[in-house]
Amino acid sequence: MKAVRYVALAIVGLIILAMAAVAVAIAVIDPNTYKPQIEKVVEDSTNLDLILAGDIGWSFIPLGLELNDVEATLEDERLVRLDQLVAKVSFWSLVTMSPRVNTFVLNGLDANLSVDEEGTGNWTRIMPEGEAQPEQEEPAPEQATEADTGDSEPLDFNVESVEISNARVHYEDKRTGQAFTLEDFAVTANDITLGSSFPLNVAFRFATNQPQFAVKGDISARLEADEALNEFGVSGLEAIFDMSGEPFADEPVRAELTGSLEANLENETATLNGFTASLADLKLNTDLSVNGFGDKPKLEGSLSVDEFSLKALFAALGQPAIETEDPDVMEAVAFSTNIGGPAGTVELSALTISLDDTTFKGDASYGLANGAIGLELQGDAINADRYLPPASDEEPAAEEEAPQGGGTAEEGDLLPLETLRSLVLDVNLGLGELIVSNLTINDIQSMITARDGRLEVEDFSGKLYDGSFDSNVVLDARTDNPQWTITKNIENVQTLPLLTDLAEVDMLSGGANMSVNVKTSGNRISALRENANGEIDFNLAEGEFTRMNLTRMACQGIAMVNQESLDTSDWGTSTPFNDMKGTLRIDGNTLNNTDLVAALAGMRLEGDGTVDLAASDLDYEIGLRIVGEIHRDEACRVTEYVEDVVIPVECRGDFAEDPGGLCSFDGSRFRDTLKTIAANAARKKVSEETDRAKEKAAEKASEEIDKRLGEDGEKVKDALKGIFGQ
Repeated sequence: MKAVRYVALAIVGLIILAMAAVAVAIAVIDPNTYKPQIEKVVEDSTNLDLILAGDIGWSFIPLGLELNDVEATLEDERLVRLDQLVAKVSFWSLVTMSPRVNTFVLNGLDANLSVDEEGTGNWTRIMPEGEAQPEQEEPAPEQATEADTGDSEPLDFNVESVEISNARVHYEDKRTGQAFTLEDFAVTANDITLGSSFPLNVAFRFATNQPQFAVKGDISARLEADEALNEFGVSGLEAIFDMSGEPFADEPVRAELTGSLEANLENETATLNGFTASLADLKLNTDLSVNGFGDKPKLEGSLSVDEFSLKALFAALGQPAIETEDPDVMEAVAFSTNIGGPAGTVELSALTISLDDTTFKGDASYGLANGAIGLELQGDAINADRYLPPASDEEPAAEEEAPQGGGTAEEGDLLPLETLRSLVLDVNLGLGELIVSNLTINDIQSMITARDGRLEVEDFSGKLYDGSFDSNVVLDARTDNPQWTITKNIENVQTLPLLTDLAEVDMLSGGANMSVNVKTSGNRISALRENANGEIDFNLAEGEFTRMNLTRMACQGIAMVNQESLDTSDWGTSTPFNDMKGTLRIDGNTLNNTDLVAALAGMRLEGDGTVDLAASDLDYEIGLRIVGEIHRDEACRVTEYVEDVVIPVECRGDFAEDPGGLCSFDGSRFRDTLKTIAANAARKKVSEETDRAKEKAAEKASEEIDKRLGEDGEKVKDALKGIFGQ
């Protein structure tokens, strides 16, 4: 026992002697006398010029070093300047192998970093050129470090006070002119001890010149980390960022973060509690837990965005105002959902999206590994026209200015093909009512799938003006010349209210039935039009031309044949018909039709022509074949001369401007009709002359028989009547 006591006393004595030696050294040695030597060592070993203008001080209890007014220049340009650096460590903590920083102060740091025109950073020129860096020996495989074995002792780390103030870092890239500055940077923290929480405050100002943007930040929170540095926590987070600059049209904008965070690196778990993020009037709330930091994390929690005004948000962010036809829309937007799903998949359940008086509900999912998107969303009703830009009172420009050089503006691609090829989609959308372009569509359903560059819109269907429609679109984007296949069926859609609501055109009524089969290729609108081919079969049952009277046009022709004038003045403005049908053959921008037929009162409508979609041009020749009485006007009576003749009507012009005034009586083609009428009259005259010749021959024969045969002549005459038909 005495030996142990002597050893302990010896160790204590050595420690006291060491402390005494250090105390004597600190009291006797003045470090300021070594400034020139220190500066020379730095200048000899680097490209820096070190200037120690201030005092160097040190202390014993606590053991510390203080530097004042230090500057380092590189090639006659200041690289770093420091007003004050104070670092103090508890001497006894060093003796006990549990270092405790008493104070760390960094004040007035000013660093200037730059990249020249050749792309070289000035910090890379600190060391002389050609100086080899010392190679680090790699440990032998069998030499496992203490950390690898998992037997390391918990880190005992304590800091009483950290204070960084008035720090500044400026960076400039002379190749691009880009520059940013971090200034007024300050950090304060006290009682930093592993295993317990401590307060942290950070403040800074960050600014860039391209674009001109600045943000002033103020962050406060309590931080915590365990001694093994596996568990971390942030509580009481309050962060405020005041932003301004070009992105916000120089308007001040505030963003805020609050909440708490816990993370365990060993278990790969993290939790956000009561976390909120706000930007102007937009506020996001979430409680979220993450299990697994690898490729397949498992998420669970909730996410919501409080109701906000999108227009007010844009105004607060200094963005141009959103002009809409209805000024009261976009004033109430909200979002909420639960988050869950198996590992590697983010599933949103009880998903609710609100836009003014419209609500969408459903579920969604996203695969983190392959980006697969699943969405099932059902909405109640929305009037899309309310969200369109308001109609302008200004006259549209007659023609857009052509680019310099006389060329036309280059047309861009319609779809990003590479993105489409990577899509994995399963989307099911529904909407109870949609008003768009003044059309009302009900019970809309659509399924969209995408796999390996092939996208298909299946069963896009709905109800439209007492009828229904369904369509299917297939896009094969596996090549750079994507292929499109479009099929569509329409049943009994009433055309009069549809055309009236769509384009204020009330020229045609009836129940429309249509079958569309079209194929095309390309990734630009012009190419899709030029390459289109297919057919449109249509049938319009029990319809009416509401803006034209074809009966009047036919009677005009008949009256000319009868060489009389029409007495009727009130013809009306419509023409009813039954079962108008035909086939439109699509050849690029042109629609060709050769079999248009319709049954009218006393007439049969026959027609053929073309529709040029590129020029909005209609070129149709319609014939009204007379098959019976068509009107009570005496001048319009159907005689044997006009029966089965065709009264010509032409429909030509720009159907986008005045569709009601396109059709009129075709006088130039009526000459062919007159030839037919003349031929009918000639045949009638020949028939009449033949009949008269037969009558004269019979009468003459009868007289001769009477003269020669006497009493037997009546018998012979009766026989001849049978021969001559008299």
